[in-house]
Amino acid sequence: MADHRSEKSAKTAAERGVTKPTKPRKATPKPQSGKQTQPALLAGGNPQIAKAKGDAPVQAYIAAMPGWKSDVGRRLDAIIVRTVPGVQKGVKWNSPFYGIEGQGWFLSFHVFTRYVKVTFFRGTSLRPVPPGESKHKDVRYLDIYEDQLDEAQFAAWVTQASQLPGEQL
Repeated sequence: MADHRSEKSAKTAAERGVTKPTKPRKATPKPQSGKQTQPALLAGGNPQIAKAKGDAPVQAYIAAMPGWKSDVGRRLDAIIVRTVPGVQKGVKWNSPFYGIEGQGWFLSFHVFTRYVKVTFFRGTSLRPVPPGESKHKDVRYLDIYEDQLDEAQFAAWVTQASQLPGEQL
């Protein structure tokens, strides 16, 4: 039986110059040996750090804070560690948290575009009461702008806050 296809139709599509449309390939990022990437900065410059307990994720957060805010983060961390020996640390919701084992978290802080916001979870029990009001009845805030940290007052609030029951660790 003879093949009824003509020579022209017997050629493959590639031989005729016909190609199928292809989807563009996504570039796969190649790991760069020896280089660590900086965490992504979320809205307002807040570093995106994975939830974890311990000092390492808190230090990674502080190192990734943009500009002058990183210095504020180091100062806050140093005051808290000096004021509350054995303080527990962790990162939750892209914010460093500080607490006491068995008592819970007593404060956290978070980066915003123009300031660093410190949250005292039992802030209404502190004297004097920190200035920033919250929709939560016990919470008070302290907004720290560049070169405006009163270290003595902050240390006094940390001492008081660490002695109050906190949020669950």
